[in-house]
Amino acid sequence: MNQQTHLAIEAAIEAGKEILNVFNSDDFGVRLKSDDSPLTEADLKSHQVIDSYLKVTNIPVLSEEGDAIEYNQRSGWTQLWIVDPLDGTKEFVKRSGEFTVNIALVEKQKPIMGVVFAPYLGWLYWGDAAGAYKAELVNNWQTKDVDELIANMTGVLLPCQETEVCTVVASVSHFSKETETFVKALEEKEGTVNLVSRGSSLKMCLVAEGAAHLYPRLGPTMEWDTAAGQAVVEASGGQLFDWHTKAPMKYNRKDLLNGWFLTLARGLNAADYWLL
Repeated sequence: MNQQTHLAIEAAIEAGKEILNVFNSDDFGVRLKSDDSPLTEADLKSHQVIDSYLKVTNIPVLSEEGDAIEYNQRSGWTQLWIVDPLDGTKEFVKRSGEFTVNIALVEKQKPIMGVVFAPYLGWLYWGDAAGAYKAELVNNWQTKDVDELIANMTGVLLPCQETEVCTVVASVSHFSKETETFVKALEEKEGTVNLVSRGSSLKMCLVAEGAAHLYPRLGPTMEWDTAAGQAVVEASGGQLFDWHTKAPMKYNRKDLLNGWFLTLARGLNAADYWLL
């Protein structure tokens, strides 16, 4: 893997250790941000770890838990890191293991590298110009040196699964009426549809694996929710399209709020799935 991918994986793993320390504690405080989304000590500790790793690159960082940066400052950036220190905080608070650390490197508005790490599950995904991979970290990985972990892990090239029945992955916490309508239209088209629920960026990773064919997100997200997952999907040969433009999602926009999007596994034609 290249140096930047290696660095992002290091950062994600070390952040994952901090997240699990909080997750495994008897109690952790939860407060609400201005948009009513939850914030925990784990979000903040993860941000601090990742920021300390990425700042050595001298590439600016746009993080959900970092300082707000006005577009007139960001607009001149040709490269940036986009980070969600803890994606799926709602799942974290419910003590579900389906939360992730997301780190993406974006160049000229395109995510060219992404790391998605699910620390509770020990699942590590990454994607760059060399392809997309998944590694499952060994038991007690939290106690091991990060360089040793990376040196000894084996990544499986994605996609690594084949699913015959049309499979759609959807959000655990954000299953909208529009998504339900989409699935019904897909059932009319395909006959049988298998619906799978997952939290955080694991939905995009399932598409990259080949375990799901489609992930329609017919509701709002932010750039840090999708950049890393999109990089992994695209490195696997899949696609993530903005529903409005019918083009790959772009990043470092003036408005960081994403519109609807559709994620497709390798080999699928998006034109066949604009069903709403």
